[in-house]
Amino acid sequence: MTRAAPASSLTWDLLVEPDGRSGAANMARDQALLEDADRAGGATLRLYRWTPPCLSFGRHEPATRRYDRARVEQLGLDVVRRPTGGRAVWHEQEVTYAVAAPVNVFGSLRAAYHAIHARLAAALCSLGADASLAPDRPTARAADRSGSCFDAPTGGEVLVAGRKVIGSAQVQHGRAFLQHGSILLDGTQQVIQAVSRQQSAVGGSTTLAAVLSRPVTFRQVVDAIIRTWGEGLAPTGSDRPLPPPPTAFLDPAWTWRR
Repeated sequence: MTRAAPASSLTWDLLVEPDGRSGAANMARDQALLEDADRAGGATLRLYRWTPPCLSFGRHEPATRRYDRARVEQLGLDVVRRPTGGRAVWHEQEVTYAVAAPVNVFGSLRAAYHAIHARLAAALCSLGADASLAPDRPTARAADRSGSCFDAPTGGEVLVAGRKVIGSAQVQHGRAFLQHGSILLDGTQQVIQAVSRQQSAVGGSTTLAAVLSRPVTFRQVVDAIIRTWGEGLAPTGSDRPLPPPPTAFLDPAWTWRR
């Protein structure tokens, strides 16, 4: 088997998409990047937005039991189920990142989780935020807890002043993995509480605007990530050919399957 280049020397395809896509289009694109990484062995860093704002569920989250579908539809929310695990996220004022690469680039899924977050924390530090990684400690499985992905940190996640500023999730497909997550610029996750069937803890997150006491733009965060990612980023443009995107993300039966 061909051994992948180490993360420090690998050439990364860079996709920056500032205009935003729907929830279904974003998740289909991330899934396509994952399948491409498994087939071709390449590595991609994608930085993007959501238009319109969107509520996403984790792959194994019991959304039908936790969230009021009628209320979601009454509010006219875009909603999608992610290919990755974890809990619900409200995507609005954020930079979303996605990394798709062979697992052996980092050695293991857990090592990738820490290494990617370390790079993102370095980017936030370059903007003036005192970002660090949460210590490892035993936690309940994310799918077993209701509420927002941002309610409580787990080991290796990015914190500022003890509060979560990036929420991430992973999935493996063949020899490759996808890790994607939300870097909160401003706003709240209160929409999740508004459509929840049960009360849950809130307030475990913060935003870059809150910790820096100034607005932070999508472009500022993207530029910081590019500066601190390391050598090997190669812009490829958003028109890079990919496998046909999966259509499941458009199907309400997939979104509300649990």
